[in-house]
Amino acid sequence: MSPIEFIFEEPQDSESAELAKISLEARNQSHSPYSKFRVGAAIRTVDGVIFKGCNIESCSFSPTICAERVAVASAVAAGHRNFEAIAISSDLEEEPCTPCGVCRQFMREFSKDLRILLVRPNGTVCRTDLEQLLPGSFGPDSLSWQR
Repeated sequence: MSPIEFIFEEPQDSESAELAKISLEARNQSHSPYSKFRVGAAIRTVDGVIFKGCNIESCSFSPTICAERVAVASAVAAGHRNFEAIAISSDLEEEPCTPCGVCRQFMREFSKDLRILLVRPNGTVCRTDLEQLLPGSFGPDSLSWQR
């Protein structure tokens, strides 16, 4: 498998620009006193509702939760299960802030091919999707495979 090439550009439509902006705003709410690595996320439901999330660290580390899971969990807690796209931002100027493996699997629970925008602090975005970041994934549909 060839490595993923991340190419950043200006958002191509107003919905992407809005989602990127909201993820950057969510990043500002990050509670990251230990790593100082702020991450924000904004997920849009198929109904057009946007939920924000930020990373929240704990001094004992294991209860720390990523921005992506906070955004998804907030949406699910409000009764939403179908998502259109998620934007993920950080303070990284050059490299993309991709979701960790746990977040990729968590998002896979709700979508096999969720659109993902990786957002730089200047608002430029890299478009990808969950299928590219988590190929050959295990999801709810996998439970019906013949055993």
